Amino acid sequence: MLGGTAWLGARVAAAWRARGAEVTCLARGTSGPAPGGTRLVPADRTAPDAYDGVAGRDWDEVVELSYEPLLVTGALDALAARARHWTLVSTISVYASNSEPGADEDAALLPTEDLGDYGQAKVAAEMASRRALGDRLLLARPGLIGGPGDGSDRFGYWVSRFALAHQLGDGPVLAPPTAHRWAQVVDVDDLATWLAAAGEAGRHGTVNATGDSHPLHAVIQLAAQVAGYRGEVVTAPDDWLLQHGVTYWAGPRSLPLWLPIADTAMAQRDNGALRASLAAVGLTLSPLAATLERTLADERCRGLDRARRSGLDREEELELVARLV
Repeated sequence: MLGGTAWLGARVAAAWRARGAEVTCLARGTSGPAPGGTRLVPADRTAPDAYDGVAGRDWDEVVELSYEPLLVTGALDALAARARHWTLVSTISVYASNSEPGADEDAALLPTEDLGDYGQAKVAAEMASRRALGDRLLLARPGLIGGPGDGSDRFGYWVSRFALAHQLGDGPVLAPPTAHRWAQVVDVDDLATWLAAAGEAGRHGTVNATGDSHPLHAVIQLAAQVAGYRGEVVTAPDDWLLQHGVTYWAGPRSLPLWLPIADTAMAQRDNGALRASLAAVGLTLSPLAATLERTLADERCRGLDRARRSGLDREEELELVARLV
């Protein structure tokens, strides 16, 4: 594991360990400990000796999560020749357009003109990995990842907010317009388990590692149901929200999962290749309700009223509702 101590990487390392593998995590170790039963090799991957502790060995699998060109190419130079199989965790942000519902893995990609841009850097990482590895490479392109431990606070916002409003009984919940909007999330543990199983099976090719696409209104309604919220949901128009400083998708003072109409196909990617790959290794996707339930349990542990990286705090939400109505 190139990494293995942060959210997804730690779960992938744990999934490999659960399959009986001996797992080595090459990481600085600043994001947390390596999962139980795995070995941490502390290393700064920008240093000339970064791979000294793991080079010179044959590896059944290498998992790369980075997008920084120096890290990606450095790992390939040091390890690709002696790796049976390699998985690069890329992203659906590599695609040049979010305007085509149902687009699959053959959709056009971004250029690689600005490697400071996350999506373009991931395209460059894919290209370098293909050159070095050929058919030993699995390219996984996740979209929104959800579930317990999500540090971005995006997917967990709605079920957490409904639970907090239910607990406080202090008024309605503010929602964006949902007509012609969609949401598409993959459970972090589904993703990690599949990455390990697919790596063990030596599967290769490119896969949109996304969950099923659901109408946004259905996702918000299901989040309210899981949270036990039966109060009012107040919907504000796009223009009104933007005029009042509420932003799309993620980050402070946002309404997570809300996308501009022009980009809503980002949450409608074709995931047929993932479903086929899951079936080939005996796995399925978790029901959305199960992911929401596990997410809510985690949100309760972390604090429903904590400061969040994404979303509105309850006070500013109620101020907005008062202005709207």
